[in-house]
Amino acid sequence: MRLQFRIIQEIFQETGGGNLEKQATAPAAAERDGSVLLKMEGINKAFPGVKALDNVSLTVKAGTVHALMGENGAGKSTLMKCLFGVYNKDSGHIYLEGREVNFKTSKEALENGVAMVHQELNQALKRNVMDNMWLGRFPKISKWCPLTSESKMYAATKEVFDELEVHVDPRTVMSRMPVSQRQMVEIAKAVSYHSKVIVFDEPTSSLTEEEVEHLFRIINMLRDRGCGIIYISHKMEEILRISDEVTIMRDGQWIATRQAKELTMNEIIRLMVGRELTNRYPEKDNAAGDPLLEVKGLTAVYSHLKDVSFTARRGEVLGVAGLDGSGRTELLENIFGIATRKEGEIYLDGKRVMNRSARESLRNKFAMLTEERRATGIFAIRDIQANTTISSLPRYKTGPFLSDKKLRESTDWGIQAMRTKTPSQKTQIRSLSGGNQQKVILARWLLTEPQVLLLDEPTRGIDVGAKYEIYQLILNLAKEGKTVLMVSSEMPELLGVCDRILVMSGGRLAGEVDAKNTTQEEIMTLAAKYA
Repeated sequence: MRLQFRIIQEIFQETGGGNLEKQATAPAAAERDGSVLLKMEGINKAFPGVKALDNVSLTVKAGTVHALMGENGAGKSTLMKCLFGVYNKDSGHIYLEGREVNFKTSKEALENGVAMVHQELNQALKRNVMDNMWLGRFPKISKWCPLTSESKMYAATKEVFDELEVHVDPRTVMSRMPVSQRQMVEIAKAVSYHSKVIVFDEPTSSLTEEEVEHLFRIINMLRDRGCGIIYISHKMEEILRISDEVTIMRDGQWIATRQAKELTMNEIIRLMVGRELTNRYPEKDNAAGDPLLEVKGLTAVYSHLKDVSFTARRGEVLGVAGLDGSGRTELLENIFGIATRKEGEIYLDGKRVMNRSARESLRNKFAMLTEERRATGIFAIRDIQANTTISSLPRYKTGPFLSDKKLRESTDWGIQAMRTKTPSQKTQIRSLSGGNQQKVILARWLLTEPQVLLLDEPTRGIDVGAKYEIYQLILNLAKEGKTVLMVSSEMPELLGVCDRILVMSGGRLAGEVDAKNTTQEEIMTLAAKYA
């Protein structure tokens, strides 16, 4: 199945994108005998205080999926940003179909057949889907009329979506869609360029299992056309299933490139972290005590969350499962006061709390790690110290002023406790890898000394070694008598870390299961109850 090129051809011709028919068929014309499509040799890149890439090389063949793996901060995304023109490499060579290239901008990379789906979505949320799809290449009404043609843009978007089986209305405003649908739009946008090389950076971090299968069908279609796919993920089951070759990086250096069929999960972990990791989940030695948090009849104003009631105990890790749009995130947001409640009551240790805002929730000893760290988690232009201490500033006062010494000490604690890789406290958080940004935010909330910690996808985009550390941290908090509510799209994670699991479906609580005695099948059955 191939796209009908008429309308999209017009868009590319009008915006200087070249001949789309030629672009689209060029990868398919590549030899399928392992011809080299992309070659990166001796790539070096340094930032102030840290060498992000140290003589890294990568070879991608036509018609293959090449996985790129490593711990957070290993240099995977930095390497791809050097390819895509986001960063200028310090030295090294990049060859695309045998021709040396050095893209200065992402626009230049796209025009030359290289596309990238970034881990952190950067979309115009107040614009609709088709505006985001064709941003920078809007189709004109005609050669003589420079106005944008809404009808051409709508038809072109529909053509791409129909081929990829993406069921999204092109006129929907981006902010009204869940993260998973926005991710699929970004993937469709990359495919619409008909690129020779497409980089997927953690593409499944916010997708449901069904959407992951959908993505894999798209990737297989692109591979069959002769595209070279670079696939970055921390999910080893996906890597072993979808990849042809795997390159592993550690501390900014190339470690190994192997055929995927020759690798095992344990071997990948050993190469990534430089040591054996025998267990993916720590031993659970916390014990649930008396009820600490009680939620009664929680109903939201602006979402379909309706009449949710449950009790969570001291020292308990309570998981929240469900399909995308089931109300998992909305449940945490309503408890924390960043979404408006219509009805319902919240009790902490038998005392009713209102939690009408994040500020009030913090005073009541609640803390929440949000799902989208870029949009609602980090202060991108501020440094590590500011991002770590901003939610607990009153504790650092000496008289009317903030104590630099206290701020440094708390930030040092956060860096050490989370094992955050950063050159210094004064490093801007946006320069860190996604996983290290997540660690900084976790340290921020722990410094508020919460009794109830709400975690929405806490290990999203985090490598296997760092995940283990975060799991251990969660269990340690539970051992101290804290209550942890954890939303996760990864079923094994919920089963491995949680004591009980609440299952959401269609905005309602569909059931509750014991993590020790349930199965993924039982959870999925409950998740589909009201869907």
